[in-house]
Amino acid sequence: MDITFPDSYHDSRARFIRDVELIRAKWPETTLETHPLKASPDVSIDYAWAQPRKKENLIVISTALHGIEGYVGSVMLKIFMDEFAPLLDHENTGLLLIHTINPLGMKNRRRYNENNVDLNRNFVWDETFSPETNPDYEPLIPLLNPARPIGFLPASEAAFISRLIARIIKLGILRIRQGMLSGQYRHARGVQFGGQATQESTSLVRGLFEQALSEYDQVIHLDMHTGYGPRYQMSFVNSQREQASAEELKRRFNYPLIVSANPSEFYTVTGDITEYFYQLRDEKYPSKKIFATCFEFGTFGDSLLAQIRSMRITILENRLHQHGAKSDAIKESVKKEYGELFFPAEIKWREKALQDCRQAMSGVFKDFKLI
Repeated sequence: MDITFPDSYHDSRARFIRDVELIRAKWPETTLETHPLKASPDVSIDYAWAQPRKKENLIVISTALHGIEGYVGSVMLKIFMDEFAPLLDHENTGLLLIHTINPLGMKNRRRYNENNVDLNRNFVWDETFSPETNPDYEPLIPLLNPARPIGFLPASEAAFISRLIARIIKLGILRIRQGMLSGQYRHARGVQFGGQATQESTSLVRGLFEQALSEYDQVIHLDMHTGYGPRYQMSFVNSQREQASAEELKRRFNYPLIVSANPSEFYTVTGDITEYFYQLRDEKYPSKKIFATCFEFGTFGDSLLAQIRSMRITILENRLHQHGAKSDAIKESVKKEYGELFFPAEIKWREKALQDCRQAMSGVFKDFKLI
């Protein structure tokens, strides 16, 4: 089986399109849709609907909401298509497979989209992108968004540590983490910008979710992410709206690490895709059943030092994108470390990620009696 990590967005897309033909062999009513981005028509959001005869269950797999995370997400989608789709009952279980929600971000190896928007902060239910959201972001501006080119890296790192220590003393590490990660709607060139309007990709996916819940009795959504959590253990990150506890789901799925997106276990996010899916069900389709979660493949690790390293390279990459660097060597150094944050090169990491994906998918699909 071609379980390899892609080298480019275009390689990943070509493989997905090829594999949809294999899906069609079992689900004759399969359609492949292509949505080129208006701002960059050379890339597209591609998604496949595999429709069963009886629309009872739907499995949704989505990748590259954060563009660069699509390199790992592509492999996890491949595992599903090769190893789990053949086990499903094509009579009553359908598929919605979304390749690269943020294709330009994947192509450019950035987390953000063409407008510097973090799409997992853009699924705001009422589409009011309030600049007052996340007041803890404002005191962090000098730390998070230095408005100048990157110079000598050791000097930049010393300045970062100095600013970080000052703010830890003033705010505490938990407020800093929440302030940085939960999203903001004021500073368009800053990190964790959630946008000031619903993005093209977001609007498309919202429509797909609406169709899924309107047509199917039960929907299982697995969204692929990388970056946060222990280095060698994928985490389920569940919505706060999910009624089953983490301990119950650990038993049901036979999986060791399941958390909820709250400050004590993970962190809370405004405009999160999984929260949006649950709210759509609660507001418009209360009779429908849903389980939506994020598969989060940790990279740097979950220690305090690892979190600081992640924060540092996130800030540096955005600074590079917005203001540039004073040499090509600095630019390449930042890009290389940023890549490691989302797409580690280590063989051990990649093998464990594949193992965790298989275990997690097996646990979920067995629990819901789909395989």
